[in-house]
Parts: sequence; C-alpha cells; structure tokens
Amino acid sequence: MKVTIIQTNLFWEDREKNLAHFDALINKITEPTDLILLPEMFTTGFSMDPLKVAEEHKTVTYNWLLKKAKEKNVIVAGSVAVKEGSKFYNRLHWAEPNGNCSFYDKRHLFRMATEDEKYTAGKEKLIKQIGDWKIMSLVCYDLRFPVWSRNFKDQKPQYDVLVYVANWPEVRVYPWRQLLIARAIENQCYVIGLNRIGKDGNDYNYSGESLVINPRGEIINKPKTNEESIETLTLDKTYLDEFRKIFPVGLDADNFRII
Repeated sequence: MKVTIIQTNLFWEDREKNLAHFDALINKITEPTDLILLPEMFTTGFSMDPLKVAEEHKTVTYNWLLKKAKEKNVIVAGSVAVKEGSKFYNRLHWAEPNGNCSFYDKRHLFRMATEDEKYTAGKEKLIKQIGDWKIMSLVCYDLRFPVWSRNFKDQKPQYDVLVYVANWPEVRVYPWRQLLIARAIENQCYVIGLNRIGKDGNDYNYSGESLVINPRGEIINKPKTNEESIETLTLDKTYLDEFRKIFPVGLDADNFRII
C-alpha cells in the first residue's frame, strides 16, 4: 500500500486559503498512491473558536474532500472543525473516490488549550480497509492514551496501520517522537504521525517532525524539519505479517474493555 503525507504550514482560521493551498499540493502528486493524509484541523489550524471556524457537517470541506478523492482516485483523510446540531467536533473525514465518507470524532480533547470546553469528545473508533490493509485513524492528543489505540483483541490484531494527524507544537516534539515509536512497538503495526509546520495564531511554533515507523519501532520516513514536504512511501504487508508470525506478542496480550 502506498501512502502520501503532506507536511505543510496552515493559514490561521482561513478555510478558503487552506483549501486552495491543499488543492495545489494535492494536484502536485503524480506518483500513484492509495491514501493522502492531511493534518489536524487542516482548514483552520488548531482554533479554539468553533463559533468562528466550524462548518456545518457535510458542507464545504466535506464536498471538497470528496471532489479531490474522485479527481485523484484516492482516499483523502484529515480533520476539520465541524458543527452538528448544537455541538462542535474535531472530526476526521475519510473521503473515498466512490463518494463514501466516514468520520472519527477526536476522543481525547486537549484540556490545556480548553479543547474539552469547546468541542465534544467522540466515542467510536474508525477502522477502514484498503485492499488487505486495515487502518485506524486518530487525532493528535489521542497519541498520549495507549488504551484507546490498543490493537489486540482476543489476541488478534484489529488493524495494520495506525494514523495520527496532528497540530503538535515544537515545544513537545520529544514526547511526540517517543510515543509514536511506542505505539508502533506495542501494537505491532506501522504508525504514521503527520504534523504541521509554521506558526499558528496563538504564536505556537510547529516543526513538523512527521514520522513513518515500522512494526519494530524503526523510523522509515522522516520529512525535513520545518520544511513543507509531500512524501509518498510504500508499506510492506508481507513484512508486517512475517514479523507478527515470528514474534507473536499478541498471543500474550491482556484482554480488557473500555467502559
């Protein structure tokens, strides 16, 4: 499976500029790929003003994502500030070329930025399939909570690739790297951490540090720090299956349920 990650700056609380920017970046992708990943809140930056930036569910960015998915014949995924009813969500969209779009609402809301006061936490995981690959997508602060991303159930893996789209500030980049590596090792899966670059409206700097990590915890792709980058890489299912076979830690995994 081929995955493309777009590490770039975001225009603060400006949907039109961000959509035009990503439109141009996606149009630059000429290499065949199965999945294009965009950062967390890619149309606005990590804004805690949902009354200003959130869009009604299944409107502007929803339609844009489906349009790009159809044009490129590829799945496009990223998170957006969304209003549904009286509530706001940090909602990851998984847009497919056939017109289907699935959603994941960020489970763990970043209280240090009052995200938990402005947005509503999700309750359901999203695991999607591309060929014989199963992909689970999560958002930023979810990375700090390994129970939510736990792969093994009844000693069997539930997914093969774990994705985190993020706005993770440079000041906390050390735990970003270490936690991504830990998630790959403990879940015996590929992990993709996609982060933004640049400075947001709150004067926080983001250095990128996007990473792709194999099931052994080895970094296999790392775009340059603080630089815009479009990276397409191939994940090896045979490698993953063989590693799980020769080192079957899932057989000793603890069973539990989240209540």
